[in-house]
Amino acid sequence: MSRIIVITSGKGGVGKTTCTANLGMALAKMGRNVAVIDADFGLRNLDLLLGLENRIVYTAVEFLAGQCRLEQALVKDKRQPRLSLLPAAQNRMKDAVTPEQMKQVVGQLTDKFDYILIDSPAGIEQGFQNAISGAKEAVIVTTPEIAAVRDADRVVGLLEANGVRRINLIVNRIKPAMIEANDMMSVDDVREILAIGLIGVIPDDEKVIVSTNRGEPLVLAEENSCFARSAFENIARRIEGEQVDFLEIDAPKDGFFSWLRKVLSAKII
Repeated sequence: MSRIIVITSGKGGVGKTTCTANLGMALAKMGRNVAVIDADFGLRNLDLLLGLENRIVYTAVEFLAGQCRLEQALVKDKRQPRLSLLPAAQNRMKDAVTPEQMKQVVGQLTDKFDYILIDSPAGIEQGFQNAISGAKEAVIVTTPEIAAVRDADRVVGLLEANGVRRINLIVNRIKPAMIEANDMMSVDDVREILAIGLIGVIPDDEKVIVSTNRGEPLVLAEENSCFARSAFENIARRIEGEQVDFLEIDAPKDGFFSWLRKVLSAKII
């Protein structure tokens, strides 16, 4: 039975697409058949992060219109054949696909793939509704910034209202030095506000930017010294059900962000 996981946040720019690309590739490296779906119609980027932009012939829109078969729209990664991308159309708006159509797409992938990862667009409008419509699980990606955490809290409520109960958290772009200086929310701060299970902590690493610009997911990089790469691989292992230790990144308990955590501790639905 396929696991259908939407990767979402609410706020843009927190690293959803980077997480989708790296987690999809990490799971494929572990021997799982993985489909990653770009649900950001009109502003697709997942193909760029995977380095597959020049291999796209058809998209999900052409498949739904009956202009191609699903197999023609799927782009298989030559570096890791167990990973396939279903791209979004750049020349269409987010309402070009309905939630019912997204369910149809996902339903036809479930017999072929162990994991279906859906990269949700920013916001909570039509694109978000499309992305979550076929999902059974969700991964919330947030950075330790108050605007991102507040938006993530709103998305948690919407996911629960739409029947998605298995929700996990990735805290991205952690800067330990700023946490120690009490200038950044700690992982515990974020967890306390969102009250969902933690599945990963990703430190801020410039190698993520380099890999993004190259169109090569970090988990494919040859060097083994990258801290962020290890974080992505550990998250994939946790998704698989392994018990893996978390990164130990703590902050002092007193100060501005501890006060802010208390102020925002009430759930925003």
